[in-house]
Amino acid sequence: MPQITLAGAAAPDFALVDQEGATVTLADLRGKPAVLAFYPADWSPVCGDQMALYNEVLPIFRDYGAELYGISVDSKWCHAAFADNRRLRFRLLADFEPKGAVARRFGAYRDADGTSERALFVIDPAGVIHWAYLSPVEVNPGADGILEALESMSKGKT
Repeated sequence: MPQITLAGAAAPDFALVDQEGATVTLADLRGKPAVLAFYPADWSPVCGDQMALYNEVLPIFRDYGAELYGISVDSKWCHAAFADNRRLRFRLLADFEPKGAVARRFGAYRDADGTSERALFVIDPAGVIHWAYLSPVEVNPGADGILEALESMSKGKT
């Protein structure tokens, strides 16, 4: 299994486009918590379930002031179709070209098949990784770890 960027490290810089073509950068995330959910592919069954779950708990993430971003190597057009089909209310970022460059910076790229790992990162308002988790690619990691990380961050714990 790869070694993802761990809690306590500065989040790697990035600039990616979302499903609408708008650019999102690490600097844009500063000042509030952010959840980055790397996943292998838009239309895979486990990914669809994972993103649907996050869509359901999105109001809870936002209660903590956090924004959620899904990231895969799919294109913005693929993301747009997937988000529309699943009625997602959060942004999907395209790590499309150069393929997987941001996933590589986070240690979350799968060289064997050219997709992202199923990796989660909670970034604090200063741009530091507060919590990181690498799930087996075939397992939906759920939202419990994210919620625990947001709760601990809101209480000033590490």
